[in-house]
Amino acid sequence: MINLKSFQSLALWVGITIGFSACALTDDTTIISSPDGNVRFRLNQVDSQLVYTITFKDQPVIEASPLVMTIDNKEITNNVQPGKTEQYEADETYAWHGAHAEAVNKYKGARIALKQNDGLEYTLDVRVFNDAASFRLIVPGAENEQRVPDETTAFKLPEGSTIWYHDLHMHYESVHTKNDIAQVKPGEWMAPPVTFKLPEGRGYAAITEADLKNYSGMALQSDSSRQLVTRLAHHQPTSYPYELRYSKEDVERLIKPAAVTGTITTPWRVVMVGADLNAMANNDAVANLNPAPDKELFPQGIHTDWIRPGRAVWKYLDGGGDGTLAVMKEFSKQAGELGYEHNILEGFWSRWTDEEIRELVDYSNQQKVGVWLWKHSKSLRDDHERLAFFKRCQDLGITGVKLDFFDHEAKEVIDLYRNILRETAEHKLLVDFHGANKPTGEARTWPNEVTREAVKGMEASKLEDRATHNTTVPFTRWLAGHAEYTPVHFGERRKNTTWAHQVASAAIMSTPLLTYAATPANILANPSVEMMKSIPSTWDETIVLPASEIGEVAAFARRKGDTWFLAIMNGVNPKTISIPLSFLGQGNYETLVVKDDQQESGALRVENVSQKKDDTLQLDLVAGGGYVARYTSGSTRLSSLK
Repeated sequence: MINLKSFQSLALWVGITIGFSACALTDDTTIISSPDGNVRFRLNQVDSQLVYTITFKDQPVIEASPLVMTIDNKEITNNVQPGKTEQYEADETYAWHGAHAEAVNKYKGARIALKQNDGLEYTLDVRVFNDAASFRLIVPGAENEQRVPDETTAFKLPEGSTIWYHDLHMHYESVHTKNDIAQVKPGEWMAPPVTFKLPEGRGYAAITEADLKNYSGMALQSDSSRQLVTRLAHHQPTSYPYELRYSKEDVERLIKPAAVTGTITTPWRVVMVGADLNAMANNDAVANLNPAPDKELFPQGIHTDWIRPGRAVWKYLDGGGDGTLAVMKEFSKQAGELGYEHNILEGFWSRWTDEEIRELVDYSNQQKVGVWLWKHSKSLRDDHERLAFFKRCQDLGITGVKLDFFDHEAKEVIDLYRNILRETAEHKLLVDFHGANKPTGEARTWPNEVTREAVKGMEASKLEDRATHNTTVPFTRWLAGHAEYTPVHFGERRKNTTWAHQVASAAIMSTPLLTYAATPANILANPSVEMMKSIPSTWDETIVLPASEIGEVAAFARRKGDTWFLAIMNGVNPKTISIPLSFLGQGNYETLVVKDDQQESGALRVENVSQKKDDTLQLDLVAGGGYVARYTSGSTRLSSLK
């Protein structure tokens, strides 16, 4: 639902945009280029208003757009004079859990001093990577000074762009719409990241934010001139899940603008860009824009001993018996048989005694399986109750906590996320956020966050076209960071996808805590069990193959150590695709193949063959079908995959 205030604001920006089109840009221009020179951020003023553009290989990605911020309802980004520009740069790598094991943080930056006519001084901070441009505003303030920020910075997409987006009705758990930017209606809401394909084969881009803290989250709202306008949480429609679970008083409180004490630092506004989908899937900009982890809390960063990525079993969507101690012991036993590292308990654990929980933890430890506990975040609003829960978990030997039902991006909710991450780190607990907003790179600073939901996953039982959805989200939602879809189900929930598609989803919809929807018993009984035992939760290398197309095909080659996996999910139309195996190393590879049974979607075929890098596969994919292959050289030890 769009309120009158939103329409009035959007109408104002339509008029401003028309004004931009009619004016020549001034000569007073600042340009920051990426290290390779391909991405450029340009800043100047038009009719006293700050305006920016972003280009990739000299072609527009974001056309001239207003950069707008207000403090206490007073605009600060007009009538400004530029001051000193401080240039800086970085070129580093760091260990990472994600599409690859080593992230690259290489950029050129500039801190541009700005002074408004009335004397207000602040800084525009810009960083430009080879595959992204980002910017934020830093407005100094007295230590105890409280002020209310707001933004209506716009992102104007080039004419002819194709855009994928979803609304905010279910917060971050909705289905994407594909549209030409010219067909997007004014007032439509969009939850970042918003992915778009540039016209004339110029590549892809996506808009999101990074390092969200001490501030409200950003969504986007369209106007009638190809612009997506920044809208903070108090402007956004309250999601259905939040209205369902919280009081009217809570709803009313969170639609009020939030004050920030002291210096106001906006999150980074990020535009990722790449020539193809492989470049987009390997983009590190969102993580890069967050601080490195605290060495006192994480002495070895993501390799600190209690940070344990891995696969998880979960009794929720696929039966498996009652939530009793005996049943959960069996789940841990079967997790151990699969080589999986975690067992996630839903809310039934709250009926157990501490002695029963300790018994499960001790038994699970013998299977090399960690135990997780689910908790409603509403009970964690109180500082004392939250800390008592975390201490109890630590005392009981719990590995991690699955925290649910946040459903809002108001500043007080963002503050709660940060408090939780700090306090769980102090208690050496891993975290899985559900009912959550998009990730903004928090996992770099807080590697104890090993996944968060913010995606319409397997829990969505009424999603009929899962094939299109599954081939869309790897190139939309996953661009922001890890996502817990809870993949792989062999029952009715798979809808218009095959068993092989479901197995492939575990290798494509990756996250450091990879939670399976299927019970461990059903995984153990499936003909593809050997494959599912070996699919890891983190990767050393990822290649998105040229056959991929958003909403049509997701084709990934991924490496862990010396072992390669080829995973393909098909959309609703049968296809024949060609896959060169040139990503492999030299020599012959023992290849385990899981592919569709052409006659039955609820079955699959398993084969063992030998293949090499000179081979090219010709795959006939059925509607909603899939394909997975594991390539093992003679020296590979599969036990090292996790």
